[in-house]
Amino acid sequence: MAPPKGQKATGKRSEYQDKDKPSQIRFSNITAAKAVADAIRTSLGPRGMDKMIQAANGDVTITNDGATILKEMQVLHPAAKMLVEVSKAQDVEAGDGTTSVTVLAGSLLDSSSKLLSKGMHPTTISESFQKASLKAVEILETMVTPLELSDRESLLKSASTSLNSKVVSQNSNILSPIAVDAVLKVINPATADNVDLKDIKIVKKLGGTVEDTELIDGLVFNQKLSSSGGPSKIEKAKIGLIQFCVSAPKTDMENQVIVSDYTQMDRVLKEERNYILNIIKQVKKAGCTVLLIQKSILRDAVSDLALHFLAKMKIMVVKDIEREDIEFVCKTLGCRPIASLDHFIPENMGTADLVEEVAVGTDKIVKITGIANPGKTVTVLIRGSNKLVLEEADRSLHDALCVIRCLVKKKALIAGGGAPEIELSLRLMEFSNTLAGIEQYCFRAFAEALEVIPYTLAENAGLNPIATVTELRNRHAKGEITAGINVRKGAITNILEENVVQPLLVSTSAISLAAECTRCILKIDDMVNTTR
Repeated sequence: MAPPKGQKATGKRSEYQDKDKPSQIRFSNITAAKAVADAIRTSLGPRGMDKMIQAANGDVTITNDGATILKEMQVLHPAAKMLVEVSKAQDVEAGDGTTSVTVLAGSLLDSSSKLLSKGMHPTTISESFQKASLKAVEILETMVTPLELSDRESLLKSASTSLNSKVVSQNSNILSPIAVDAVLKVINPATADNVDLKDIKIVKKLGGTVEDTELIDGLVFNQKLSSSGGPSKIEKAKIGLIQFCVSAPKTDMENQVIVSDYTQMDRVLKEERNYILNIIKQVKKAGCTVLLIQKSILRDAVSDLALHFLAKMKIMVVKDIEREDIEFVCKTLGCRPIASLDHFIPENMGTADLVEEVAVGTDKIVKITGIANPGKTVTVLIRGSNKLVLEEADRSLHDALCVIRCLVKKKALIAGGGAPEIELSLRLMEFSNTLAGIEQYCFRAFAEALEVIPYTLAENAGLNPIATVTELRNRHAKGEITAGINVRKGAITNILEENVVQPLLVSTSAISLAAECTRCILKIDDMVNTTR
């Protein structure tokens, strides 16, 4: 049959004409995401390099924490931003393994681009990767060592492994016990299945070295005492936390009071004085010896006159307590925030054995210890010789705390040093032989992609990556499940003997999230820009 008039006779059907565009978009997305993964690959593992990040305002950050690097990087490509989101998700879920998850996602994308160029359909690859990630998690769960929270030694090993890849790795013998003790103090080890890290307050103070970092069973305020001439040390203190201001009331924003006569001026000052004295007498009457005052925006939380009277009454004052710290302070001291003078009664106050101002380097802090009925909270005082080290110590300690939190959530350990990834790779290869068709290819590609972790560990440690991974594969094929890359000795050893262990949750979460991100990017076949 001849074609209608004015139409050419073509052998192709029109709906399949633009098949090239989706594959171009897909490869463009994969390339962009791989570029991000390659940028942070060098910072994986204990011998990983650090990145120096300079912000637009001139602030410099030195870190090798994957989530921090990606958060600070200006990523413009939307597909590359997905990798940043994945590392954020890993940071929320597990807290550690943020570099691993990005490197793993990059490797899976690389494998999928090879499969795509062989002509496989992205949906098939995506579904096979999903099955492979579930199978990988299943295999990981057969390799675990169960753990009790009373086993302090194993918790310390996990915290040390997390800290070994950080800038402050030489101080891991000090920071690991702090992380473990901090978590164990805020939970009930027998029944807990999660940790609220808000119960662990981290206070950073410049000066000293990271070795001076300490765990304080009590409360620390970053501020100096406000009252000049008042006491700087009080024993058997009664502590009140107020949310109202100890200063003269102000008019509303748009109103003003005009005083034309000096007798009126005297009356105003006298009233102000009486108003403040009335508040302070009530505070003294309740038996309060330490007054904590919440920061106020509208007017001064405490006036100079009030500070003078409080110092005379021998009441210690700490002002400018941030609103978000109020809950923590109340939980720690066992007191209630007092919003008005009528509620200033002894029942709403907390008691402590000692409140004192302590000199720390060139600065001072207020320390509260020996709290009568303490809540389950602790404070860590981090010290550092400069701002960069201090910030990195804070991030490293946060990662170590997250590792312990992972072990509280899922009480299981696995070996580190690339051992689980190689074992998974081998087991998935074996499993792929039981499958048929395209799925077998996809499972193999997934298994090969997992080898990027040991490969990168070896590469960053200055070893020959191909020889090391081949040797590691051979050792695992002989049944040595815990053989891993020992970067200290530059050889393959039983990694458990080197105390390199990590929580199961870090690995399972990394594999699931990386596979999910890869599937997301594979499913995209077009990009549409809107004008909004």
